[in-house]
Formats: sequence, structure tokens, C-alpha cells
Amino acid sequence: MTWLIVILGLVLVVFVHELGHFSVALAVGMRPRSFYIGFPPALVKVRRNGIEYGIGMIPLGGLVRIPGMHRPSAADLRTFVEPAVREQPALAPTVGAVRRALDAEDYDAARRAYPELEQDVAAAGLSPAARRSAGRALRDLEEGTAPDAYWRASTWKRVAVIAAGPLANIFLAFAILFTVFAVSGGPAQTPHYTNRVDSVEAGTPAAAAGLRTGDRIVAVNGVPTRTFGSVSHLIGGSNGRPVVLRVVRNGRRLSVGPRSTIRSQGRWIFGFSPEPRVVSYTVGGAARTAGSDLWQVVTGTAAGFRGLFSHEGRSQLSGPVGIVQVSHSQLEAGGTWYLQILAFVSMSLALINLLPLLPLDGGHILFSLIEGVRRRALAREVYERVSVVGFAFILLVMVIAFSNDVSGAPH
Repeated sequence: MTWLIVILGLVLVVFVHELGHFSVALAVGMRPRSFYIGFPPALVKVRRNGIEYGIGMIPLGGLVRIPGMHRPSAADLRTFVEPAVREQPALAPTVGAVRRALDAEDYDAARRAYPELEQDVAAAGLSPAARRSAGRALRDLEEGTAPDAYWRASTWKRVAVIAAGPLANIFLAFAILFTVFAVSGGPAQTPHYTNRVDSVEAGTPAAAAGLRTGDRIVAVNGVPTRTFGSVSHLIGGSNGRPVVLRVVRNGRRLSVGPRSTIRSQGRWIFGFSPEPRVVSYTVGGAARTAGSDLWQVVTGTAAGFRGLFSHEGRSQLSGPVGIVQVSHSQLEAGGTWYLQILAFVSMSLALINLLPLLPLDGGHILFSLIEGVRRRALAREVYERVSVVGFAFILLVMVIAFSNDVSGAPH
């Protein structure tokens, strides 16, 4: 059940992101053609008011298809419709008329020629592959020449539609943290700790003994511990000898150890961090704390990208598998801890998407602003070349994160 909750939480983060794009696109007059959670092909889909809603088979994100993200070009039309023309040369005159209109940047003429080309393709005897390719050409032509095409819109509308996705994730992250702090409280500003385990450090006696996040330590070597101070005193006085912790986990009392303590920074430790004492917040305090935590995500993400140039920094990257594992462990520790992790995931998704690289949202925002200043579109080739750099960077990050997930590197 906990795994299902974790997956549904991540789906919520993606859904909110895509809903941001979708809602603002509708509001400014760019009618999306589809709204998917996951990527096609579709497991389930339904069409309402000309928009296709669906759940895709590839669970790696979501998709809102906004019409005409790029200015239609004759080269693209030729690429996709050429297999159909080779099989049915009779299509050449109609295709040629549309291509000439696109070459002349007469998009209204190209749109007027679209119905005839659609009819001719439908009537032609084509192989399945050629028909699919021609269908892609027709779809791009219809959407790219439509009055509500993205590329036709004013700069502010384009920026608003693209920025809405990351902003929706930022709002979701803030709303989650604010609600958690306002309802359940949060860590005290001056640290005071409980005897509950907040995290376990990899490669330490605590990790080897099987101590887990959320365990409440009630005794050390048979001596009852009501506070973290008593836990710390007993472990610190072990002088390297083995200790046995008595913990409460999911309502059951268990023994952890024996394991010998290790010396770190002049004291004997077992290798875990205690959970901070929770305090109540006012509405204003909850808002300030939520904002402060999200700012830490911003600075942490910036440090993470700088860390790509060091082995230690790369080892901290986590992919989908790692995120799911951390979310699951936090959910087992408590619902509020899981919600905070979910908020941080939402914020991180927003920040990554705001990087000024195509095909990320930040890249589209940057190019829209550049074109607004230039008062004319950049060449399609510029988009394609910059996208290659963006795809390479994304692939690099994904490969590093996936390798960390598989190798079990600490996060």
C-alpha cells in the first residue's frame, strides 16, 4: 500500500505540472490538442471538446500538446510526406503547393491547401509506415498554421504558458510544506532533539546493525533512555565497545546490535541523526518556514549542478528509482515526512525545468524572450542545434542518476 501511495504522489507532482501548462494555454487562447499523464502510446484515452485526455504506457512524465510549438517549415513537410509521395507520385502536385506556400511564409495559403492534401492522402493507397509519416506531416501542418498556434502568440502569452508548469510545482511545494507546518508543526529553530531516528548514515555501525529512520530508541545496553541526551551520553561513553539499542518500530520492540561504536571528530558515535523536536507554528511562521525550506532546495540544487564536476557531487544525484526508495522510507517513518519529501521533489522538478536549455521549459522561455526582443523568429536550425546540447545534458544527468540508483550510492 505504501508503494502505491508513493507512486500516486509522484503522479500528482507530474499532473500538477502539466495542469499548469494546460490551464494557462486554455486561458490565453491556445487550445491544447492532448493532455497525457505518462507518454503515449495510450493505455486509456478519451476525447472531450476536441482535446484527447489519456494515460500513457511510458511512466516517465506527462505531455500537454500545445499546437504549433514551432513555425511550420517546408523542410519538415518534405521529410514526413516524402515516403507517401514515393509510393503515390500523384500526391506531388498537392504537396508541392503546400511546400511553396510554406517557403513563401504564406501560412494562410498553406492552411487553405490543407483540406485538399488531407483528402488526397486519405484516398491514396499507402503502406502503414508511409501513412503514419504522412499523418504526422498533416497534424503538424494543421496545428502549425492554426490561428491558436503557439508560435503566433505574443511573447507574454508564450512565456506564461511555458512558465505555468514550473510555477504550478512551486505552488504545490509551498502549499504542502505550509499545510504540514501549520497543522503538524516542524523542527525547532534552536535544535532540540528527540530519541527518534531521523536518518542513518551509510557505512556506519547503525547502518550495519539495521537501524532505520523512524525507530524510537528506548534503551541503550539495557539502560532506559527517555531523552536523546541520555542516548547520546550512553553511546558516547561506550569507548568503542559494542552497544545494543532497544527500539520501537511500528509498535514493536526490537533489539538492534550489538555493534561497536566508532570514533568521529573526537567522540564515539553509532552513525545516526536524531529527529528534531517539533514545535507549533503560527500561520505566518508556517509560511516563512516553508519559504525558507524551499530556498534551501534552490541553493542545494545549484550546488548539485556544480557538483557534477566532482565525484562526490555526482554520487549525490538520484533518479526515479532513488526518489521512490527515499519517498517510501519516509512514508514508513510518517506521513508528514513523506509529504515534505514530495514537496522537495515538486520543487526540484520546477527548478530543473527552468534551466535555460531546450527542450526544457526554461529553454522555451529564453527563446521566446529572445524572439520578442528581435521581433522575428529564430531559424528552426538554431532550435535544433541548441536542443542537441540540452538533450545531451539531460541524458548525462539521467545516466549518472540511474547508475547511482542501480549501484545503491547514498543520496
